[in-house]
Amino acid sequence: MADSDSADEAREVTGADLVAESADSLRERAGENRVKLWLFIEADRRLVAAAAALFVFGSLATIGALVSNPIALLRSGDPVETTFQALLGAIITGVTLVVTLNQLVLSQEFGTIDQQRDRFDATMSVRESVGDHVDPEIAPSDPSRFVRSIVSAAADDADAARAATHAGTPADASAAVAALADGIRSNADVVTEQLDGASFGTFDVLSAALDFNYSAKIYEARRIRARYADDLPDSAVDALDELLATLELFAPAREHVKTLLIQWELIDLSRYVLLSAVPALIVTLYMLLFHAPGTPADPVFGVPLAVFVVSAAVTVALVPFLVLLAYILRIASVTKRTLAIGPFTIRDTADTNE
Repeated sequence: MADSDSADEAREVTGADLVAESADSLRERAGENRVKLWLFIEADRRLVAAAAALFVFGSLATIGALVSNPIALLRSGDPVETTFQALLGAIITGVTLVVTLNQLVLSQEFGTIDQQRDRFDATMSVRESVGDHVDPEIAPSDPSRFVRSIVSAAADDADAARAATHAGTPADASAAVAALADGIRSNADVVTEQLDGASFGTFDVLSAALDFNYSAKIYEARRIRARYADDLPDSAVDALDELLATLELFAPAREHVKTLLIQWELIDLSRYVLLSAVPALIVTLYMLLFHAPGTPADPVFGVPLAVFVVSAAVTVALVPFLVLLAYILRIASVTKRTLAIGPFTIRDTADTNE
């Protein structure tokens, strides 16, 4: 009897070990601190640009305050004129770059009527495929609810696979299915809670979708099915097949949401850069045409007011670049985290190919 219990325990441990340990949330998978991830991905891009502008102004004003006799330096040679001439060229170049980015977004919307029909038919075909696996059968039109319906369906399929195992199922097979179901259910509950009330146009929808680690779950489900297909009841195998089909639908759904959001972000980027370019050009031209270097020289907190004027003007001239930096930082970071689609892991992790 003791030998039998030991054997069962050994089988349970082995079965649990078959389920690859993998963090679910993006922050855990990225292995980076919360502040860095918030700055790169989650923070409002306008807030990031504003914080960068304050940092630039504060840095320039501090350096000017520490320099001995800054008025003399501003009046010697033409440092202000040279600086703003370079900034004027940079602003015009930046606006040209934004126009190019805008054309990239618009090019996705152009096409002949037959191309638009093919695009529509492909979209409807995918939605019908999703409808075959979610409840209700008609997939929601809202991106947040659309993603949430797939995540919830995956959790239900995992629960069905666990419920389909019975007393006659080997302990290691039951343990592997149960561990998979627990992992999917806990991850799905967190993601659906994040998606509740999230509206498209903000980063909330994609942020929640990135926290559903579908690729690891596809790999785990395929491995369990391959190893225990002969030990599991047919109903459990069918439930695993349904789970895999649902998880495989999540991949293109998340990529579609990501593509839409990136296009949305590029449009916002174009608008904010163009809007900020107008005051930047005005301030730059004023500093070139009308501003006398070193004036006003009246001190504020012991620092010549001219230092603050020049620092503020440089900051305003740099705002279009700072806006571009803030948006491209998030787009590049999200793209890096979602390069692979499907059960591929392109980061340091333990080898689970056992």
